[in-house]
Amino acid sequence: MASASSREARGLTSDELLAFPAVIDLDTANRALMIGRSTGYGLAKQGEYPVKVLRLGNAYRVVTADLLKLLGLERRQSGDGKPEARADEHRSHPRNTLGGAPSECLSELLAA
Repeated sequence: MASASSREARGLTSDELLAFPAVIDLDTANRALMIGRSTGYGLAKQGEYPVKVLRLGNAYRVVTADLLKLLGLERRQSGDGKPEARADEHRSHPRNTLGGAPSECLSELLAA
């Protein structure tokens, strides 16, 4: 069985991302973006996190829909009106609005 640290280091699959609830904690969003905990919390505190962060008391939360959009993933509606989780079929790997892979674009944001 993989240790917790090796699971965190590998990031998350599209299926795992699409299965998230409406709002997730900052640590989970950090894993999805493959950034470290300190970096993620620092960006959130400075208001520079790549997606909107909600501050609820002492906790940071991220809206999953915003994160999925950044990663180039979407939830589609099925014929019965229920959300159907699917990755964007037009892309070979997750992309975001900045045009590069998430880790590349995050590096650009951090360098700015």
